[in-house]
Amino acid sequence: MSRFRDRMTGTKYPESGVAPLPAEEVRAALFAVNGAEKPFRVRHALPTEKGDLVAEWRVLEPAWRSYFVRTQVDRLMKTRMLLDPEKHEVRSLDEEWQVTWLGDTPRLATSRAYGRGQLTTVIWEWEYERDADGHRRRVKVYRFDSRVMKGALQKAVLGAGWTWRGKMYKL
Repeated sequence: MSRFRDRMTGTKYPESGVAPLPAEEVRAALFAVNGAEKPFRVRHALPTEKGDLVAEWRVLEPAWRSYFVRTQVDRLMKTRMLLDPEKHEVRSLDEEWQVTWLGDTPRLATSRAYGRGQLTTVIWEWEYERDADGHRRRVKVYRFDSRVMKGALQKAVLGAGWTWRGKMYKL
């Protein structure tokens, strides 16, 4: 496979000399990415999701809902993963929806905007304030970066000696 295609699909290879672990240990490493302090989670895929595992943002969980509402994230992302023990690779496919927050008790209303493939979403919000000297300066309010989730998943897979294979259309 060409380097250009690997770059376009987000395919990453483990360092040479790292022995591939069994599939169950890779699965355990991906579940170990979970944490209460992280705005995403890894779970088993539903039968309709066509994969083994899914990583998704915790938008609807009560503990994280206020964070996502406050930051007004307007896109949701899910990464589906399929483990291939014979090739020692995890195939991944991202899905992204544009959403709208409705009501005082926010509910999600998805729109028709939808994307799939290898996606990256980065949202920054800044405010301006005056410092002690009276100079106006820009202050970061929040940052939403889908690469945080994807980077943690890739690190777990590559550390297990497996290839992270980004897919563009199908798993």
